[in-house]
Amino acid sequence: MINYEQDFYGWTQEQAGLLRSGRLTDLDIENLIEEVETMGRSEKRVLESALTVLLVHLLKWQYQPVRQGRNWELTIKTQRINFMKILRDNPGLKPNLDQVMMDAYQMAVINASQETGLDEKSFPAVCPWSLLDATNHDFFPGSN
Repeated sequence: MINYEQDFYGWTQEQAGLLRSGRLTDLDIENLIEEVETMGRSEKRVLESALTVLLVHLLKWQYQPVRQGRNWELTIKTQRINFMKILRDNPGLKPNLDQVMMDAYQMAVINASQETGLDEKSFPAVCPWSLLDATNHDFFPGSN
């Protein structure tokens, strides 16, 4: 058996081969469980990251309207697509969306403050948009 800690890639290939051949008793169950759980957490972080970038640009769009431009608009559109694609590919994340939104917004405020030079207190303490608004392809804050 290949050692999980000494050759991770080799270990993954060996485990896949054991699964394919039905040799379930030879599997490294403890490490497989850990890796499967890690993969799930990773997908949640990717979803949160896409939402954070989206929220940063929505904040910048609303709080620095004179700097609005095509680049910000395209980033907003791209992150909406990324977010929805990740969610579509991982529907099991849907029950976590409220927490993901809260966590992403906290990070978005910090990042928007850093990128704009505005104080963090310039932004609302709670996200001013619903997830539905934030991901709606027609929604841009301050636009009617």
